[in-house]
Amino acid sequence: MAVCARLCGVGPSRGCRRRQQRRGPAEAAAADSEPDTDPEEERIEAGAAALAGAGGGRSAGPSSPPRCSLLELPPELLVEIFASLPGTDLPSLAQVCTKFRRILHTDTIWRRRCREVLHRYRHILGLWQPDIGPYGGLLNVVVDGLFIIGWMYLPPHDPHVDDPMRFKPLFRIHLMERKSATVECMYGHRGPHNGHVQIVKKDEFSTKCNQTDHHRMSGGRQEEFRTWLREEWGRTLEDIFHEHMQELILMKFIYTSQYDNCLTYRRIYLPPSHPDDLIRPGLFKGTYGSHGLEIVMLSFHGKHARGTKITGDPNIPAGQQTVEIDLRRRIHLPDLERLRDFNELSRVVLEVREQLRQEQPQEGGDAVGLGRQSPPSCAEPPAEQAEGPGDGGAQAAAEPPAQSGQGQPFVLPVGVSSRNEDYPRTCRMCFYGTGLIAGHGFTSPERTPGVFVLFDEDRFGFIWLELKSFSLYSRVQAAFRNADAPSPQAFEEMLKNIQSLAS
Repeated sequence: MAVCARLCGVGPSRGCRRRQQRRGPAEAAAADSEPDTDPEEERIEAGAAALAGAGGGRSAGPSSPPRCSLLELPPELLVEIFASLPGTDLPSLAQVCTKFRRILHTDTIWRRRCREVLHRYRHILGLWQPDIGPYGGLLNVVVDGLFIIGWMYLPPHDPHVDDPMRFKPLFRIHLMERKSATVECMYGHRGPHNGHVQIVKKDEFSTKCNQTDHHRMSGGRQEEFRTWLREEWGRTLEDIFHEHMQELILMKFIYTSQYDNCLTYRRIYLPPSHPDDLIRPGLFKGTYGSHGLEIVMLSFHGKHARGTKITGDPNIPAGQQTVEIDLRRRIHLPDLERLRDFNELSRVVLEVREQLRQEQPQEGGDAVGLGRQSPPSCAEPPAEQAEGPGDGGAQAAAEPPAQSGQGQPFVLPVGVSSRNEDYPRTCRMCFYGTGLIAGHGFTSPERTPGVFVLFDEDRFGFIWLELKSFSLYSRVQAAFRNADAPSPQAFEEMLKNIQSLAS
C-alpha cells in the first residue's frame, strides 16, 4: 500500500480505490470526512469540475453520478494507459503533475516500448561490415538508453597500434515512438538530421541520408578533406612527406566520401574460441605500411590460423585473407646475432617452404598457398607431414603450440622496415606462414612466405619476406554484444561470403 500511495501521490483523504474497497463503510466515511491535503490534486480536480460545469451549463446536483478521477486509478492501470499512448505524447504528459511524472519513471513503460520498437530492428544489433569498396569497415550496432546507435569503429592513428580504437556514430534510431521510429543520420558536423534504415534481409541492411547537404562544409571540399585528414590520420597533408602515401590518402577520401553515409552492411561474426587455440581469436589492429592501420580478424581452423581483413586497401581489399599460419611448422629462430642478418632468416624460412613443396603435390595449382591465390585447405595432413626437418633451424611443432617453453629474445633483421619500432623484444614462438600481396586494384595476387611471430596473448607480428617489411598487430580491447556466430558452420559461411564479395 505504501508503494501504491507513493506512486499515486495521494494523501489519506482518498487513497487508492483498491484500499477503499477493502475498508468498511464506516472507515470509508471517516476517511472521506478528512481534509484533502494535496493542493495539486485539488487544482487538477477543480479544473476538471469547472470544465464539466462549463460544458453542461449547470452545476452538478446531488443526483449527479460520482466522479472518477484519473488520479485515483491504481498505478498498474496508469502504467497500462500510459504505455499505450504515442511516445511523443509522454514528455508532455509528464509535465501535467508530479504524480504522472512518477508513473512515467516506471521502467515497465520504457522496457515495453523498447521491445516494441526493437522488434522491428532487432536483426541489426551486432557487428557489420559496410560495403565501401576495398576499404570495408567495422560497425557495431547497440542499444544505448532510448536509442539504437550504429557506431563506426576506427583504428587508432598510424602507427600507434597499441592505442585504443576510435569510434563515431553514423546513425541512431529513437525508441520513443510506438509503431514507427525516427531515424537520424549522424554523419557530418552539422548535427543529427533525417535518415532512413532499410532491413534488406536478416543479415543485411542499408542506411540512407535524406539530407546530404548537412554533410557539406562552408569551405567546400578542401575544408572537408582537411577535417577528414585530421580525424582519419591525426595530421595534415603537409606532415606526410611520402608522395605515394599522399596519393593513397587522397584516393581514399575521394572514394569513401562519395557514399555520403548511404551504405549497405553485411553481418560479421566474431570467431569461435577453442581451448587448444594458440591464443584467443578476435579482432586486431595491424600496421600496413603506407596504407596505415587496418583491422584484421584472427581465427583458428584446425592446424591453420587465418587473418582476414575487416578493413582493407586498394591492394588487398577488405574480406581477403591477408595471412595464413601453418601451426604444424614451428620455426626456431637463430640467436640474436644471426637473426639480425636477413639472409639467415630468409634461409630458415625458405627451407620450410621447400620441404612443404616436396611433401605436398602440386597438381592444379599450389596446394600450400604459394604462387597465385588459391582457397586454403583445412584438411588434416598425413601423419608423416607432422614431422619437421632435424636441422636447418626450423621444424614442425609435434606438440600443441600452447605447450611451448619460455620466450626468447627477438629483434628484426637489418633491412626489414617497420612502421612501429616499439615492438616487443621477446617472443613466445614463431611459425611459418604466407602473406597475400597484390598490385593496385588487387591485380596479380600472390601468397608469399613469411614468419608469424607470437609475442603474447594480445600481440603478434608477421615478417613479409619478399617485401622485407614487418606488420605489428594488437588486440582490439572492446566487448561486442550480439556478435557470436550461432554455429561454427555459420562463421565459416560468413568468411566465405565476405571473401567472395571482395573478389
